[in-house]
Amino acid sequence: MKSTAHRDLQALEAIAENDRITQRRLSTRLGIALGLTNLYLKRLGRKGYVKCVSVRPNRIRYLITPAGIAEKTRLSYEFMDYSLHLYGQVRQHLRQVLEPLAHGDRRRVAVFGSGEAAELAYLSVVELGLDLVAVYDNEPGGTFLGQPILGIDTAKSATFDVLIVASLVQPKPIMERLQSLGIPMEKVVALREHAEKSGRRTPNPPREASH
Repeated sequence: MKSTAHRDLQALEAIAENDRITQRRLSTRLGIALGLTNLYLKRLGRKGYVKCVSVRPNRIRYLITPAGIAEKTRLSYEFMDYSLHLYGQVRQHLRQVLEPLAHGDRRRVAVFGSGEAAELAYLSVVELGLDLVAVYDNEPGGTFLGQPILGIDTAKSATFDVLIVASLVQPKPIMERLQSLGIPMEKVVALREHAEKSGRRTPNPPREASH
């Protein structure tokens, strides 16, 4: 699913949920600049998905049209299908990488991330009977999967056999950070590796909530 299609879906969902939403709030929700949000709304208007109604000289109300509702439904099904396909690929990739550990002594697994992608990684860890020994994130604090969330800087002194970078967006910046900390790259597994090889592209998140 292309990132533009996913952003269309996000915009249509936001307008359907709140027809009084402002461009500024919509830009925050979409994670894009205010000027680009304005262009997106005009584009959706030209396609007949959104109708702009002036309620005051300086206030515009955005209404989703019947065509917009139909498009939102179509995009929702498309995104759901894409997500299921991607999650299936990720779990298959993780199983292939982690299964050898289940038959040996190297059973200690750590996870970077504390969102939906980390939960997906955790399922594979549990299914194979491996041991989750640590959870890291850029912002430490709180707990996740029964583990305290640690700062990634502490990973360099930790003991684990595999570290799963649980992110559905590009993992390269995280991998580079881990490498700079002196963590051997042969111990690091990217959640996205298999999906990237398939040539499919991930849209702007499935959001990964940070706990």
